[in-house]
Amino acid sequence: MKKFIFNLKKYYKYSLYSAKAELKSEVANSYLNWLWWILDPFFFMLIYTFISQIVFKDNEPYFPIFVFIGLSGWNFFSKMVSCCIKLISDNENIVTKTYIPKYILLLSKSFTLVFKSFISFALVIILMIFFKVPFTLNLLWFPLIFLILYIFTFGICTILMHLGIYIEDLFNVVDILLKFTFYMSGVFYSLQKNVPEPFNKYLLEYNPVAFLISEFRNIMMYNQMPNFLLLLFWLLFGILLCFIGIRMINKYENSYARVI
Repeated sequence: MKKFIFNLKKYYKYSLYSAKAELKSEVANSYLNWLWWILDPFFFMLIYTFISQIVFKDNEPYFPIFVFIGLSGWNFFSKMVSCCIKLISDNENIVTKTYIPKYILLLSKSFTLVFKSFISFALVIILMIFFKVPFTLNLLWFPLIFLILYIFTFGICTILMHLGIYIEDLFNVVDILLKFTFYMSGVFYSLQKNVPEPFNKYLLEYNPVAFLISEFRNIMMYNQMPNFLLLLFWLLFGILLCFIGIRMINKYENSYARVI
C-alpha cells in the first residue's frame, strides 16, 4: 500500500487533468454541452416516476426525489463497474508506450463519474427545496456514505480491471449481473415496503448497493441516523477489496502490454 500512496501523490495531477479532458471531450460536439449531465438523470427520473406512480400506482412520498437518489447512487456504481473491465485495453496507447500505474487510469475515470454524481445529488437538493422536504443535520453524513460507496466501488473495479485483461467474456457476464443487481437494489421502489420479510432485510444487509442507496434516502428524506455498524463493515470490506485489487495489479501489470 506504500507504493499505492506514493503513486497517488505522484500521479494525482495527471488524474485530474485526464478527468477534465474527458469531461470536455464529452460535450465538445454537443449543442447542449454540459446540460446533458443534468438532463440525462433528470429524464430517467421522469421515466421511472411515470412507470411506478402512474402504471404501478406506487404511493411513496416525494417519489421523484426517492428515484433520483437511487439513480444517482446506482449510476456511479454501475458506470464505474462497466467501464473498468476494458479500461486498460481502451487505453492501449498509454499502456504500451509509457509506464503509468494502471489503477491511475481507474482513478482518473472515477473523478469524472464523481463529478457527474455530485451534479445529480445537487439536483436532489433542488428537488428537496421544490417539494419542501425538511433539511436536517443528518445530511452532514452524506460525505461519509458517498466515501464508502466510492471505496467499495473502486475496490471491485480494481479486481475486475485486472481480470478483464485475461477474460474476454467478463464484460458480458458483469453486464448481466449489473442488470440483476439493479432490480435487487431498490433503485425505483422501496425494498422495505415492496419486498416481503425477511427477504427485504437480507437485500439491505447483504447487497451493499441497496444498503448505501437506502442510507442516502434515510439521511436526505427521512431524517434518520445512518446504520454505523453496517457502514463500518462495508467500509472495511471495501478497503479489503482495494488491497486485493491493487496488489493484483502491482504484481501483474508488467504483463498487460503483452496480453492486449
